[in-house]
Amino acid sequence: MTGTLPEIRHNVAARRFEASVEDALARVDYHLAGDVLRLHHTRVPRELEGRGIAAALVKAALAYARAGNLRVEPACSYVRAYMKRHPETHDLLVEGSRL
Repeated sequence: MTGTLPEIRHNVAARRFEASVEDALARVDYHLAGDVLRLHHTRVPRELEGRGIAAALVKAALAYARAGNLRVEPACSYVRAYMKRHPETHDLLVEGSRL
């Protein structure tokens, strides 16, 4: 990871956590149904990869879930990999979710 991480915004209208970097948009898209936050897509433009931006976005989404007493369904392979590497997030998983 190089440099400082960008500001993460929660764009409620677009249902995503996002960060603008160098005129490009990185994001984690979600669907909220009841108390389940389904994280279904992570997108970081190729030119921004390797800077820790995806991890920062997922961390923000998981912090939002924790603060709102939500359960998380990791429907995106990156989110599953992140949560697998961070056991402190496992308590957020929807029952039956696999990492």
